[in-house]
Amino acid sequence: MLTKMTPLECVELQLAAYNERNLDLFLTAFAETVRCYRLPDMALTIDGKAAMSEFYATNRFVHEGLHAKVLNRMVIGNKVIDHELIHGLGPEPVETSVIFVVEDGLIAQVFFLPAKSAN
Repeated sequence: MLTKMTPLECVELQLAAYNERNLDLFLTAFAETVRCYRLPDMALTIDGKAAMSEFYATNRFVHEGLHAKVLNRMVIGNKVIDHELIHGLGPEPVETSVIFVVEDGLIAQVFFLPAKSAN
């Protein structure tokens, strides 16, 4: 029997896979029914693992310089909140915050705060 990942382990796995641009490994951290939202309007941006796979394959992992650096992290129960600086999406790094909600050992929900260019 496999041991379920802790919320921190899930988020660390997805971050490492993101930085390696390893889509298959990245997806192992997420539930089949994962939903991603953009705050503050709660716009649903990704609905399900298949949609997540398509989005990251065509919109993120195609960038050779893609790399996320965690500036600050909090773990509160089943939630992990990361303040990140993302390189490789454009000429300037992008600063963003992400809230991961972990259920049954997998990331079930992701909330993205509006990104802005870092100074």
